Amino acid sequence: MTAADQRIHPLRNPQVLCWVLYDWANSAYTTLLITVVVAYLQRIVFPADQWGNVGPIVWAWGISLSMFLGALLSPIVGAIADAHGNKRRWLGITALGGSIASIVLGLVAPGHYVLVVALFITANLMLELSLSVYNGFLPEIATEREVNQVSAWGFGLGYVGGGIALLLALGIIQFGDRIGLTAVETRLRAGLVLMGCWWGIFTLPALWVLSDSPPRSRPESTTATASSSFRDVVRTLKGLRSNPPLAFFLVAFLFYNDGVQTVISQSSTFALQELAFTESDLMGVILMLQFLALPGALLVAKLADRFGEKPSLMACLLLWVGVLTTALFIRSQIWFWVLAAAIALVLGGTQSVSRSMMAGMIPQNRNAEYFGFFNLSGKATSWLGAFLFGAIFALTGNSRWAIFGLLPLFLIGAGFLSRVRPAQHVVRGQRDAPGPCEDPVQRENL
Repeated sequence: MTAADQRIHPLRNPQVLCWVLYDWANSAYTTLLITVVVAYLQRIVFPADQWGNVGPIVWAWGISLSMFLGALLSPIVGAIADAHGNKRRWLGITALGGSIASIVLGLVAPGHYVLVVALFITANLMLELSLSVYNGFLPEIATEREVNQVSAWGFGLGYVGGGIALLLALGIIQFGDRIGLTAVETRLRAGLVLMGCWWGIFTLPALWVLSDSPPRSRPESTTATASSSFRDVVRTLKGLRSNPPLAFFLVAFLFYNDGVQTVISQSSTFALQELAFTESDLMGVILMLQFLALPGALLVAKLADRFGEKPSLMACLLLWVGVLTTALFIRSQIWFWVLAAAIALVLGGTQSVSRSMMAGMIPQNRNAEYFGFFNLSGKATSWLGAFLFGAIFALTGNSRWAIFGLLPLFLIGAGFLSRVRPAQHVVRGQRDAPGPCEDPVQRENL
């Protein structure tokens, strides 16, 4: 097989195939999280007629807490795995740990609400930690020219895998009575078990085939490794002083990326609480979003090629602002479908163009360092939006205002993005940015 053939068909490499299968594996969790898990928590474990507003608050703040812990622990876990050359072990611990927590979540009776919440937070935290380890394999299994294409395969298969898992869960919800699952509670719990089993089973190929790289040096203690990781972050922060466009961009990304992730995770609460969606209706919306997001990302990529990355990204943020503003006024389910379709068109594009802009502004030969920091910056405030949503809902009891309250995240992000001068990153981007056929999309774990 020639080098050109390998670039065209990256999945012929067993390590690449098994690596992208982990996207397929964890996408079942990220998709069923915002459909089955949210409905189970808000309608079964903490029903409104008994608990009032507790369900949506537990959901929002549980997401926030797990993301906060993930932001703290991900750099440390990643640094330890790199330093000791045992990323595969850490991937197994985190991915299978999350899978088991998801399965047990479906087996535990909903009356054990403290245990249910603990399992929910644990599963979400394990996903965050597993992704930090998983991403570290990419430069080891693909050349610099192949990285973007392999990443795109993971993104695409993730959407397909999540969509298939959602279809199976939808079948359980709709036709569960034919297999003896007569109660909605039982069907939702079966969906949770499906979620955990899918995640765990499709993780196994990666654990079997991927190989660890040698330790970077003589293994240090966990404390020393964590301290070294912290020093690396500080060094990169100091380096941003000489690159103001990149500094403005990263601050912008901190805010608008958190807004994007929070809208995706909390819009289910809006649908359930304000528009009285059934579990099946909610799954239908998310299924549509799954299959529209990829062509939407490709469309935004073409617009970025024609009009430039910054104008295209600003247009995406403007559409997000429009979605949040419109959500304040909609009263019918059909308008939620319309807004979900609009989100699908810019969801992948917002991430892919952000990544392209980042590639055009980083100093030469420092890709790994700055993309590592880029991933860390995406996690640093990832807890803020969900916490803000939960706080507004706790004060108002209205998820409509809670969704609208996320608007400042997009406005602040757009404000900092406007300070980035395109000429400064386009010139650098001509040197080492990906070609137009490479990685039109970039997945961000939900």
